[in-house]
Amino acid sequence: MQSRSIASNLVYQRKIKGYSQEELSGKTNVTVRTIQRIEKGEVQPHLQTVKLLAAALEIEVEDLLALENPKEETIKKKWLLLLHATPILGLVIPLANILIPLFLWIHKREDNPIYDRHGRAIVNFQITMSLLLIIGFIALVSVEAYGFYFFVAIIPYSVLVSLFNIVTAVDSYKCFYPLAIPFLKSKGGSSRIMTSAAIPILFLCFMGCAQKGPEEIRRLDGSTIPKDSLTDQIANLCKLARVQGMAVSIFDNNQIDYNKTFGYRNLAENLELTDSTNIYGASLSKAVFGVLVLKLVEEQLISLDTPLASYLPKKIYEYNPLTRWHDDYSALTNDTLYEKITARMCLNHTSGFPNWRWFETDKRLRVKFEPGTRYHYSGEGLVYLQVVLEKLSGKSLETLAQDRIFKPLNMKNTSYHWQTAFEDNFANGHSAKGEIYPKDIDNEPRAASTLETTPKDYALFLQAVLQQKILSTASWKELFSPQVRIRSERQFGPLSTKETSKFDAIELSYGLGWGVLKTPYGAGVFKEGHGEGFQHYTILFPDTGKGVMLMTNSDNGEGIFKEVLELTLADTYTPWEWENYIPYSQR
Repeated sequence: MQSRSIASNLVYQRKIKGYSQEELSGKTNVTVRTIQRIEKGEVQPHLQTVKLLAAALEIEVEDLLALENPKEETIKKKWLLLLHATPILGLVIPLANILIPLFLWIHKREDNPIYDRHGRAIVNFQITMSLLLIIGFIALVSVEAYGFYFFVAIIPYSVLVSLFNIVTAVDSYKCFYPLAIPFLKSKGGSSRIMTSAAIPILFLCFMGCAQKGPEEIRRLDGSTIPKDSLTDQIANLCKLARVQGMAVSIFDNNQIDYNKTFGYRNLAENLELTDSTNIYGASLSKAVFGVLVLKLVEEQLISLDTPLASYLPKKIYEYNPLTRWHDDYSALTNDTLYEKITARMCLNHTSGFPNWRWFETDKRLRVKFEPGTRYHYSGEGLVYLQVVLEKLSGKSLETLAQDRIFKPLNMKNTSYHWQTAFEDNFANGHSAKGEIYPKDIDNEPRAASTLETTPKDYALFLQAVLQQKILSTASWKELFSPQVRIRSERQFGPLSTKETSKFDAIELSYGLGWGVLKTPYGAGVFKEGHGEGFQHYTILFPDTGKGVMLMTNSDNGEGIFKEVLELTLADTYTPWEWENYIPYSQR
């Protein structure tokens, strides 16, 4: 019975391939006479002979052999049904789509070659689909639109292929699993090797599914917000408040966890804002300068509490100005108060200088109160400290900053003055009505106000602050220690001279170049930037490793800061009224 079945099968398969008996003999080393006798049913070939013939015909051995016992065919169908159907359980039991057929394959592969072949195909396919599911999930949260379609297509595809193979395997003992990666191979010892390799792969898949993915932002209060939802809400706020361009970076575990840009660097020309776009930093300059000064204190160039005038061989007003205006101190000829000013007073805004001399009615610089006695925001104070440092070191502000901060932190596109390298990708400021401000490229380097940077570079700086790079631990502690309490109702304007107790709960203060406030999560250290067409805000919570950076090239930017701070970090501690961050909906 078996030889006659082999005879008909061999003739059928040989003719399908188009081989003559002589050609088949040449491919197998089985003699022509033996092939003739097999096809006539005169002999029962040895199993090794059948394997040679099957290999030459590129078919499976069972395609030539016939089952001797009809019951064996029923048993084979049952096991094949189990092998092909059990992966469906993976829809309700994690990893069952791999583990159950893997167990069945290990148990049955020695019983019959067909179990081995089908089992390998199933396990390979299910491992591949699981890996694709993980990749699809990553694409879902990182690739807009297409990521969603890729993710939702994987499970239906896997189920349809499994259903198709349940039918074909039971009906014809054949299976077809497209896209499967051959983790389990059939030749030699590869099957055992790939089986052991599958174990760590499955473990990694399980761990990847079990761990919290990078798709959420974990805020100060422990609540979370999906990154894609956050992106959509910020984009909507920019649209509603007519913020032409915005960059947002969020920090967690002392690392950049979210980095996104919105809108345009130039709306009129439809030029997109990116994280490598040059953007005017305004008073973010002061935060960088604070770190630089503490570095120079560590190098013992100056002391924080020694009057700056004592470092110079002559009076500050006796020096010939080297710039157009900012190192001209001729107005201080009859002033004795300036000689009391220290580096600490300049950094914590108690120097007594006005914010800028041109705000005075006569445009002349003066010390307006006893230095060190009260807070009054002053760009002039930081510039005075800069000028003294330049004269002491014999180096420019730019050189000092490049050597000690920008180069060590790989801030390649940051400078205290305009560089020609910025010309190809810079942001224009926009007025509240969306009108373009011309780019100011004529600024001389000033510690308080002229920083040119990019969202990427400044985020690197803030990350370094959280990681306490550049300075010693003691210097960072000094930098962020409250130096002077602030009790004014507003930072600027007429209400800046009116006292209030409304910010006592957060103990609003100033450190050295940075504002400081108290929260249940430790100190919050902040710095804002405000210039024509550019509005920025950064706040870090060093004890938690969290923070946020907001940079905009729009006079409407501050109108969404309160909402964005609450969205990104659940920061309800920033004194938005004091900062005059009035929500756009209330203006």
